[in-house]
Amino acid sequence: QLEIFSEKENVNKLDYAMESLKKSMKWDEDTFGLAYDLDVYNIVAVNDFNMGAMENKGLNVFNTAYVLADQASATDTDYERVEGVIGHEYFHNWTGNRVTCRDWFQLTLKEGLTVFRDQEFSGDMGSKAVKRIEDVRGLRGRQFNEDAGPMSHPIRPESYISMDNFYTATVYSKGAEVIRMYNTLLGVDGFRKGMDLYFERHDGTGVTCDDFRAAMADANGVDLSQFGLWYSTNGTPTVTYETSYNDGKFTLTLSQKSNSENPLHIPVSIGLLDKETGEEVVPTTVLELKEESQTFDFDVKGEVVPSLLRGFSAPVKLVSSSGDEDETALAFLAARDTDGFNKWESGQKLFTSLIFQTMDDKQSEQTLEFVMEAFGRTLGDKATTDYSIQAYALTLPGESTLAEQVEVVDPVAIRKARGAVKKAIARRFQSELKERYDELTAEMEGEEFKVDATSVGKRRLRNILLDYLCAIKETAEEQKAAAELATAQFESATGMTDRISALSALASMDGEGAAARDAALAKFYEDANGDALVLNKWFTVQALADLPDVLDRVKALTKHPDFTLNNPNRCRSLVSAFTMNSAPFHDESGNGYKFLSDTLAELDKLNPQISSRMGGALIQWRRYGEKRGELMKAELEKLVEMKPISDDLFEVISRGLK
Repeated sequence: QLEIFSEKENVNKLDYAMESLKKSMKWDEDTFGLAYDLDVYNIVAVNDFNMGAMENKGLNVFNTAYVLADQASATDTDYERVEGVIGHEYFHNWTGNRVTCRDWFQLTLKEGLTVFRDQEFSGDMGSKAVKRIEDVRGLRGRQFNEDAGPMSHPIRPESYISMDNFYTATVYSKGAEVIRMYNTLLGVDGFRKGMDLYFERHDGTGVTCDDFRAAMADANGVDLSQFGLWYSTNGTPTVTYETSYNDGKFTLTLSQKSNSENPLHIPVSIGLLDKETGEEVVPTTVLELKEESQTFDFDVKGEVVPSLLRGFSAPVKLVSSSGDEDETALAFLAARDTDGFNKWESGQKLFTSLIFQTMDDKQSEQTLEFVMEAFGRTLGDKATTDYSIQAYALTLPGESTLAEQVEVVDPVAIRKARGAVKKAIARRFQSELKERYDELTAEMEGEEFKVDATSVGKRRLRNILLDYLCAIKETAEEQKAAAELATAQFESATGMTDRISALSALASMDGEGAAARDAALAKFYEDANGDALVLNKWFTVQALADLPDVLDRVKALTKHPDFTLNNPNRCRSLVSAFTMNSAPFHDESGNGYKFLSDTLAELDKLNPQISSRMGGALIQWRRYGEKRGELMKAELEKLVEMKPISDDLFEVISRGLK
């Protein structure tokens, strides 16, 4: 008997969660042979909940944000999140409840493994390539940032003051990448053998990460002792590559550098493509990098282009030994790579190169042409049916991903350079973008609302096109045209995805677009009719707006009758969202830091778990240059002296000051 409970007014939004639960139960039986062991399975949705969900046996407690979904209130991303988290908590029945952790230090044993399982489930329900891109974008945006700061820790932490602070991107997302590496090294069948032995040995007991590793090794007759270093090594490793071709032999040298005293065991998946034809001459092969430096030789008939770290086979940074990217090879791979992830990745590297050149005022004509050619080819491809892959291939790297690639972060300069590249692309392809946008609009008109890969992909692609078209807003006439286009989509949208995308575009409009912006925000608020999850979106859209006075707007919204620090979702929707709006949060005046610090002082009395999470936005002060760094540090020093202060917040702030 499967049952899901919510407040009476939300019962009509539970259908998708129930379908997701049924799918996850079937998937776990089919994939891992794991069946549910009780006669009842209950889920209860709660408005005021700090976490996403909790896997209490037989009665899962969920944040409403991960259960409630319908066409009018949920975006496609919300639907994906509901499916993934419903699956995640169900999968915990075996990886978390039946076999649990011996102690808190082993948290990644259940969380990393279960995140991997929910990622595979979501990939099988939709598109594996799309899911992989989304997961790696999240990993680089959040976990790599965590690894580079004072809260950096191994996936199995060695000490803690408050365990709440270790429900982190490292324990969860990097933990899942470590599990994925077992899958890569042992293959799908080998991984399943390891899982079977793990359950056979440990069902009904509390175990350690080492017990899981032993089951994987013993089931496959391999030595994974060196692989165990991943559990005790913090930071993001770097893999450096060097290639050469000589008389039918292609040579690849890989070197590694990490915080481990001894070399890690790193699976590097590669393929080789013929330089002339693009044909795959060496299909995906897993190389095992176990020494500081290793050389691999391949016999080939002619020159080849290597496709390295396919599918992002290890959570590392991959760099060329020369320090420079081979942009000709990247352009080739962006057009022809047979690995979906690396095809996307090559395009992202070209975009990144152009953005940093623009930031340094050293734009190369060749890079510009490579980017424009790749963008034009992707935009013009009407034969593809994977619209999400196409949409992601057209999307510029996010500001947080770009920030990970520089020693000293200047968020204002990054936004300016990224915006300039976006505008240049939009102007070059304005007519083609509008033509494709109109085609998709006509195609989608009257279509029944569905949350399948094709429908989600079409919406995703059309909204990316809208975003580019609305970037052209320098003259009064352009501002008016952009506002009219976004307003038309806002008013005609039949679902939340298209509506919120149009509102996001409008929220950053000024000048001739200001009246349309204000009208749309007022209409969205009115239509929300008090729906908590929809109102959260209304707050977030305004907190993320690209406007010169966004901090003043956020401060005003903290006084709004619908805002409260008492509700974790509402608090995150405005305050956390603003800290992710990097340029205004890191404004050189320091006003963004002061706003957050003042909010944390108030919030810590109400909800230490949430205050410590938000405090993480200040602890990377060493990466933001002297002026910004000193201002951030001053707020941390003020907070650490606060009386009283929770253990949760104190641990984060004090580590940030070390």
